[in-house]
Amino acid sequence: MARSSSGFVAGLTAAALAVVGFLAYQASANSPSKADLAAPGTTVSPAPSSSAAVPPKGKTPSKNVTALPENSGVGPRVVYSLSAKRVWLVGTKTLKGLAPKTFEVMPSTVSPKPGNYAVTSRAASVAGSDGVQIEHVVRFATVDTVTIGFSAAVNGKVATPDPSKRTGGIRMKREDGNALWTFATIGSKIVVVQ
Repeated sequence: MARSSSGFVAGLTAAALAVVGFLAYQASANSPSKADLAAPGTTVSPAPSSSAAVPPKGKTPSKNVTALPENSGVGPRVVYSLSAKRVWLVGTKTLKGLAPKTFEVMPSTVSPKPGNYAVTSRAASVAGSDGVQIEHVVRFATVDTVTIGFSAAVNGKVATPDPSKRTGGIRMKREDGNALWTFATIGSKIVVVQ
C-alpha cells in the first residue's frame, strides 16, 4: 500500500507542477506592459530588441542604397554607381548642406570603367543610338567607339536596353534628367564607382 500511495503523491505533485507552470505562463502573457503602467500622458520606449541589432545567421545587414558611396571623391560632382544603378548630384547650390539628390537610372549595354571623368559634350535633344528620341544628353566617356552619357527619353519611359545592341545611353526619368542637365555643365566632374 505504501508503494501505491507514493506513486499517487508523485502523480499529484507532477499534476500540481503542470498547473502552476500553466498559470505562470498565462499570468506572464496577460501581464500589463510598461506603457499600461506608465502615468497618463507619458510614453515608454520599448527595450531594444537584440534580434534587430544582430542579423539572422547567414544574413548581412541591409545597406542604405541611397547613401552616397564611400570613396566617391570630393567637391561638386556627379557620382554614378554601376552596381546600384544610381546617380548622386553632389554639391548643388540648391542642395547645399543637405543630402545630395539621388535617383535610379537604367544602365546602357556598354558601361564606363570606374574612374574620374568630365562632361565633354551636351545636347538638348537628339535621337539616341537605339532610335529613341532623347533629351538632356550629358556625355562624358567613350568605350570602344560607343559614346557614354546620361539622358532621358522624351516619351518618359525608362526601358531596359536591347542587349543585342551596343548603346551608351544611361537613361533616367525626365525630371531627373532635367536636374542632371542643370547641374552637369561642360567640364563638370563625373565619378563612376562600382
